[in-house]
Amino acid sequence: MNFYQKEIKLNPFKRGFHLITSEIINSIPEIKKISIGQLQVFMKHTSASLTINENADATVRSDFESHFNKMIPENMPYYIHTYEGSDDMPAHLKSSILGASIQIPITNGKLNMGIWQGIYLCEHRDYGGFRKLVLTAFGN
Repeated sequence: MNFYQKEIKLNPFKRGFHLITSEIINSIPEIKKISIGQLQVFMKHTSASLTINENADATVRSDFESHFNKMIPENMPYYIHTYEGSDDMPAHLKSSILGASIQIPITNGKLNMGIWQGIYLCEHRDYGGFRKLVLTAFGN
């Protein structure tokens, strides 16, 4: 079994849900050496997250942002953690709900995702800054 690991830094994204599939694939070309395996993508932050969903229609990403903002609003009177801004505590909650990592099968040197699936970086802060990801590919 072979293991490959890289840490990458993504340029800042505006708040919302962003397709990053091509950035991931381009950052770890060693995937091509794996016939059967897995890619784990891990987010090294607590106010952004990762998920897999629709890659063709951008309105899905807009709807995700709208729904999460309605489901987890800012400026709730019961938030105690408020010193980093009104978007910070909701960002932590959104990040925990969606999660900090994803795993994708690798088959014959490619990510084995559905035709309509893509990897989202979910930026939950107004000014989140650079985001670091750890990419770990392993298999035979």
